[in-house]
Amino acid sequence: MSDIIQLLPDHVANQIAAGEVVQRPASVVKELLENAIDANATNIQLIVKDAGKTLIQVIDNGKGMSVTDARLSFERHATSKISSAEDLFQLKTKGFRGEALASIAAIAHVEMKTKKPDDAIGTGIKIEGSKVTEQEAVVTPTGTSIAVKNLFFNIPARRNFLKSNQVEIRHIIDEFQRVALVHSDIAFTMYHNGTDMFNLPVSNARQRIVNIFGAKTNEKLVPVTEETEIVTIRGFVVKPEFAKKSNKEQFFFVNNRFIKSPYLNHAVNSAFEGLLKENTNPGYFLFLEVDPKTIDINIHPTKTEIKFDNEHDLYAIIKSTIKHSLGQFQIAPVLDFQRDSSMDTPYEYQNKKVPSPTIEVDRTFNPFASEQQGTPRTSSFSSGTLAKKSSEGWESMYVGLESKITNSATDITTIEFESEEVTGSFFDAAAVVQEQVTLQVQNKYIISKIKSGIVVIHQHRAHERIMYEEFLQHITVNQAVSQQLLFPVLVELTKEETLFLKEIKPILENTGFVFSSLSDSTLEVSGIPAAIRNEQVPFIISDLLASIEENMLNDTSLHASLVAKSMAKSIAIKSGKPLTNEEQEDIVNRLFACKEPTISPANKPVFITYSTGDFDKKLL
Repeated sequence: MSDIIQLLPDHVANQIAAGEVVQRPASVVKELLENAIDANATNIQLIVKDAGKTLIQVIDNGKGMSVTDARLSFERHATSKISSAEDLFQLKTKGFRGEALASIAAIAHVEMKTKKPDDAIGTGIKIEGSKVTEQEAVVTPTGTSIAVKNLFFNIPARRNFLKSNQVEIRHIIDEFQRVALVHSDIAFTMYHNGTDMFNLPVSNARQRIVNIFGAKTNEKLVPVTEETEIVTIRGFVVKPEFAKKSNKEQFFFVNNRFIKSPYLNHAVNSAFEGLLKENTNPGYFLFLEVDPKTIDINIHPTKTEIKFDNEHDLYAIIKSTIKHSLGQFQIAPVLDFQRDSSMDTPYEYQNKKVPSPTIEVDRTFNPFASEQQGTPRTSSFSSGTLAKKSSEGWESMYVGLESKITNSATDITTIEFESEEVTGSFFDAAAVVQEQVTLQVQNKYIISKIKSGIVVIHQHRAHERIMYEEFLQHITVNQAVSQQLLFPVLVELTKEETLFLKEIKPILENTGFVFSSLSDSTLEVSGIPAAIRNEQVPFIISDLLASIEENMLNDTSLHASLVAKSMAKSIAIKSGKPLTNEEQEDIVNRLFACKEPTISPANKPVFITYSTGDFDKKLL
């Protein structure tokens, strides 16, 4: 029997490895940026076309490569970062596996130009599907330029599974931000289809965060610093009042490497316990420095998961450090049982003497003395005996009154007054008192009668279903009513949020929104749907963008439904709000006029029914 096990060809092995290393265009961006950083570059440019499907190019001014190094860099497990197994436990560089360039070259057209500072000319290499098609000496600046074109050209199935350009560019922006945040000492620029998306000069960590997420971010940050034998922590947390529903502003960096750690994320959430609104996540930018021997970053091809030797200690240190920072900057309440602050003397009265109160008494005051006798009228009472009541003053007021009435030309008895005729009400009393057909229970449920018994309606879900179908109809028919604002509402956006908003801008305009202008960082709203108030606009826009980011829809046709769901959820009346009888009846009537009254937009039941038979069984 012949042998059946054989070695795979290199190009097949490279394609298999590419399936782990290169999942989408963002994976290529991550690997190329990390290689540029390892080359000690101080200026890195990222150029992307068609969300990376057509072109991904990274240009750096690093130390470059020689002719031999340039050729070997595309071989599997060829690396300059490590030379022995022990080096894995003291890694200080980004890429170390030696698989990135080999995997990328196996599934794309790659062009690389590189030159060392001491060389007169550089080296140019072209590779298609792991095959070197051209290698020559070229004139190029110092550093390295790698262009990856036509990603997955030889694997059509993988290319077909790529998402839309909007989704893929979001992933690329995420990877770009993760690398740029931790290396504020390097200048980064990013271009997409010829548009300048990011231009990040050399700065400190705080300024780099502000340059990426907008100028308004500066006032939201609280510094966090701590040094221990186990870990050194520096960075920032976002104030609790600015917490978002999405987790886009959550960054953990360990030894200048972005990681994902649900365990450490739980430590941050514990530090914010009691300070966050419901269904919101804290924002943080935390940079951890630990001994490389205490971590293992070689457990996943993407190198975003790390195994710590002392996770429990890190958990406690991170939690206490964040709590200390929140208390130090008066974000969290601080309790002091030794004194009552309400009893403290105001600062401006601390050195003043307290004057003794004075009492003045007018002993000549007589409340019954006439004004003709010249007795002054004051607000104090005399301590002497009460004077006798003088009759001279008040008797003179009625002298001659009788004669005036007698001589008057008008006889009071002849005066006729117009009386108000008492008539019955416009409606009969029986017609005015209408039968109450609904009842609200605990400000959460509406009970209404039906022929077979009663129906119990969840008021929030019912109103959410009503608003969802109305918004969906407005988006489809384009007949929404808009109310113009006297003063436009300004909403601050990040560049990534601006991309999301541009996708759904026509849909929002169909719901009744009117946008005066939309820049890279500011949205000006001059008109809103009739169903919302102007103070709700920033929250609705924020919730809407969070929903878009969370779902990452590939099919743009589903954006209309997502926008309608998000807006309906934000506007719908909440549980706990008391409703009048008219409002209760309006919700009931509008609910059963919907196409799908039984379920909410989130596929949860809206109401349940109880028949008289159900009551009979319970009461037997």
